[in-house]
Amino acid sequence: MRWTLTRRAATSAALAGTIALVTAMLQPAHTGTQTGVAQSFAPVAEQRPSSPTPRPPHLPRDFRGKGKWIVRDLGVTVPFTWEGRNGDSQMTAGGSQYPIWFTNLIYHGSLYTLTYKWPGLTEHPCSRIPGFDLDQLNQVLRGARFVGPEILQQHPDRHVNHWRVGVVLPKLPPGNFLRFPLALGDIYVDQKDRGTFWQVLQFGVQNLYDPELDEWLVMDNFQHKPGTVTLPPRCSALRPA
Repeated sequence: MRWTLTRRAATSAALAGTIALVTAMLQPAHTGTQTGVAQSFAPVAEQRPSSPTPRPPHLPRDFRGKGKWIVRDLGVTVPFTWEGRNGDSQMTAGGSQYPIWFTNLIYHGSLYTLTYKWPGLTEHPCSRIPGFDLDQLNQVLRGARFVGPEILQQHPDRHVNHWRVGVVLPKLPPGNFLRFPLALGDIYVDQKDRGTFWQVLQFGVQNLYDPELDEWLVMDNFQHKPGTVTLPPRCSALRPA
């Protein structure tokens, strides 16, 4: 699975940076926006005998997939692509004809975030967080907590393992302390291949642009073939010399 620190810079680091993207989970992608998104993508628990805890999610070096980015409280669903090549990766949601449009990249050891369009947003700088790569993302994912095996309602043939990963600040012992969920995510990967990401729900302060602080990515397909990763021209000036 978005993380200057703008909200998308914070999300990618924590979720792609779980993902964010964070990060950075072929049929044609959804071709429009819609309202009243139903919870048809919500998983249901899978009943099966107790078994050892599976290995945590692991984003591969090469992959490509298409799906949907869903912001339920805005009533928005837009096309989404997620691609990786040689350890770099890129998430892109929406486009110029949609109400939201952003891209997050892990590119040559840095995390880039650029939001072209979002309701109420007037500034659109590219943000860069240096020192973040695929290995660090997978290290974050290794600390994910196993929730259990589930079946995706929209795709009954998809048996997934549900994981939760998060960044809560400040780090304090158990007890009556004020804490903030900076970046939290529920990650659903294929039970037979922990490198196949089918869904990610990210929520918390890292989704600051969204009033309800939660957003979904839902993949229609996910292939283990090299994708295309392209740093936007607006971000090129931030690349180290």
